[in-house]
Amino acid sequence: MDVKAYMHNLGQQARTASRAMARADTSAKNKALSVMAQAILRDSAKLVEANARDLAAAKAAGLDAAMLDRLALTEKGVAGMAEGLLQIAALPDPVGEISGLNYRPSGIQVGKMRVPLGVIGIIYEARPNVTADAAGLCLKSGNASILRGGSEAIHSNQAIAACVREGLAAAGLPETAVQVIETTDRAAVGELITMREFVDVIVPRGGKGLIERLIAEARIPVIKHLHGVCHVYIDDKADLAKAVKIADNAKTSRYGTCNTMETLLVAEGVAKEVLPPLCRIYLDKGVELRGCPVARAIVPAMKAASEEDWHTEYLAPILSVRVVAGLDAAIEHINTYSSQHTESIVTEDYTRARRFLREVDSSSVMVNASTRFADGFEYGLGAEIGISTDKIHARGPVGLEGLTSQKFIVLGDGHVRG
Repeated sequence: MDVKAYMHNLGQQARTASRAMARADTSAKNKALSVMAQAILRDSAKLVEANARDLAAAKAAGLDAAMLDRLALTEKGVAGMAEGLLQIAALPDPVGEISGLNYRPSGIQVGKMRVPLGVIGIIYEARPNVTADAAGLCLKSGNASILRGGSEAIHSNQAIAACVREGLAAAGLPETAVQVIETTDRAAVGELITMREFVDVIVPRGGKGLIERLIAEARIPVIKHLHGVCHVYIDDKADLAKAVKIADNAKTSRYGTCNTMETLLVAEGVAKEVLPPLCRIYLDKGVELRGCPVARAIVPAMKAASEEDWHTEYLAPILSVRVVAGLDAAIEHINTYSSQHTESIVTEDYTRARRFLREVDSSSVMVNASTRFADGFEYGLGAEIGISTDKIHARGPVGLEGLTSQKFIVLGDGHVRG
């Protein structure tokens, strides 16, 4: 295959389709989403079977446990994909929304209209559900998309893509509005991230290596987060029963996700009370603990944490633990070591909770809740295209609004400038 020519053709088709999508009405987009969801549910067994082929090949290739976890697609996962599409259909259509319309002294009215970004290139590893989520979000926000899933999920992604095309066709929308790259040649990624004439933004979902490559090589704006070093801080004014429940869930609910807690911070005033029962839970679940000297004195089963541990996203049953003097020290630690993804405080003190929300510089900041809630589906976005830790355009889980922009509109009635 001539990869350059193939990608150039996809880009041309996507650009043409993006114009049709920008003018598509809400009912057509919602019909496409509904038919996609029905097709996915109907083909559930077929999708699971395709995924089993991918899993078998991934295990034979020696992929790690975190990657296998992200790759796996169960019947429940298939149902979740369909539900996500239906939730997207139920959300308000952001395209064409006018806001801030005000009269100027000249008599004109000036406001802003929400518009699609155009063509979105999405590059992801493992998770086949991204194929449905990305297709649905890009479609509802009036964009065309080019999806490049990892080679390890090729059978799963192509099976899902067939359901997506069925939905587009049923709604009278161009099937080229969502194109899943069929080649596993890595050169396709290099082409996709440099086709400025066809692609308006790149959204990566994958490991640190992939995202670092895109940051270095892309010639198109990238909406991304590099990694998820998430923290939970247990304050000395915390309800300790809540703290144990939250800290357990934040780490052990799933190990291979970017919103999983990687460092637990505990105020010294409650460390001796909360760490022993909490660490028993972790150790019983097979979590390796790496602690500071104070934490290790309380729970001797911990290994010694190194400076590197505070920077590390494990994506595995490993947890760093640090005892800190209080809120100021916790905020200082987080703002020093965090990847600006998600942080949570457990406290019953309203003033401290407000300070944590205001002073912690991350894309999601929580009070008395597990970091595992940092997810587009949980935030009511229907699904998410990814998480952004950037500070320009989109931040946090990126849903429909994050896949649009705004343009100024001016309403006049024969007005001329004097």
